Amino acid sequence: MAWTQTDLDAIEAAIATGELTVRFADREVTYRSIAELIAARNVIRDAVQGAAGTASNRFHFGQTSKG
Repeated sequence: MAWTQTDLDAIEAAIATGELTVRFADREVTYRSIAELIAARNVIRDAVQGAAGTASNRFHFGQTSKG
């Protein structure tokens, strides 16, 4: 399934209200916890941003000092 911004909006609304059941187009999903909702939101967000070419780099490299 290709995720859409509408799907992302739906799951973010569920997180905001504490609702564990989310409707995506023709299906309904009930998550077990807010943590599971957030994990699903992260997957959907990354897919939507990736499709839009706006995925952010999650890895940041800092300077290291010697000595």
